[in-house]
Amino acid sequence: MSDALFERLFGDSEPGHMGTGWMSGTSSVFFGLLGFGGALCLHFPGLLTLPDARAHYPMTIIRLLIQGSIVLAIVLGAISGLLRQRKVLAVTGVSLGLLAAIIGGGSTPLPDEVHTRFGLGLDWFLLDLFVMTVVFLPVERFWPLHPDQKTFRPQWTTDLFYFVATHLPAQLITLGMMIPASYASRWLAIPWLAHTVGNLPFLIQLPLAIVVADLSQYVTHRAFHTIPFLWRFHAIHHSIETMDWVAGSRSHYVDILLTRGLILIPMTIFGFSQATLAGYLVFVSFHATFCHTDFRPRTIWLEPYFVTVRYHHWHHAADKQAVDVNFAIHLPFIDRLFGTHYLPKDAWPKRYGLVGSSVPHGFFAQLLAPFT
Repeated sequence: MSDALFERLFGDSEPGHMGTGWMSGTSSVFFGLLGFGGALCLHFPGLLTLPDARAHYPMTIIRLLIQGSIVLAIVLGAISGLLRQRKVLAVTGVSLGLLAAIIGGGSTPLPDEVHTRFGLGLDWFLLDLFVMTVVFLPVERFWPLHPDQKTFRPQWTTDLFYFVATHLPAQLITLGMMIPASYASRWLAIPWLAHTVGNLPFLIQLPLAIVVADLSQYVTHRAFHTIPFLWRFHAIHHSIETMDWVAGSRSHYVDILLTRGLILIPMTIFGFSQATLAGYLVFVSFHATFCHTDFRPRTIWLEPYFVTVRYHHWHHAADKQAVDVNFAIHLPFIDRLFGTHYLPKDAWPKRYGLVGSSVPHGFFAQLLAPFT
């Protein structure tokens, strides 16, 4: 779906501020999608959910979230229908909520056993969409860097499509990441190192994992900027012209697989525990997303030691002075160590995007662009 198609389907000439039915209407559609998607996952867990995640879900909470989403979709849709002349948002949200309720909602019984080893990541997509939206959308609305920037800004549908396209095939992406790490663990294994690190307490392993991951990520990230063939893929991520939480999802599959796969190699060699790897995954997911947000408040005391929103925004700046800088994703000392640190005092970038090059608009055009 493009911005233009979304506008034709759901747009109108009415205002979108509080009390006009726009916010309640879009929220109704959002919760309707969550409720209907969640109900589908309960009906078809073998097809739509990730096998490694199924056993770990607190099902009582998941069912309550699905039921709550259905109720909110219907209630918010009704409010939007009362306030707004064009009823398409209201009808869409209420319809999704009613469909979810009709097929059983959160009360849908699960099969006793699910034997499939492969599944789409619809569950992962819905959960991550819910958490990231609930956490980061209010942050951007209440403390925006650009107060005039809208949630549905130019190219938002492209970035949302990236969010979907990198979550649904999560199992395949994880498999692609694991292959180089599994071979490296055989050829480059250092048993005493893995044993020593693996037996450290979690609270020591996690900070060490952040350092190891960021050092390897720095090398990989810098290679994507300096090797022309790799830059063709990474330029897709740097084509972002509006920074917000969903914009960080815009990355080519080749970029994702190589970057994550190469970071996982030293993490495997060091022998970090599964709990540490899971903890780092949660940490990097939130931190990387946060660093792309349209968020103004600064923690000045933290900037020398930890990558902040302003720090990463300069990495995306369409500014000749800021080309090929700030490659670290967690720890600025790595950039200082290698001479790529750039953080003008009290300044923010004026523009974002590519300098001296361009990529086509749209997910599928960008997917093919590096090969043409």
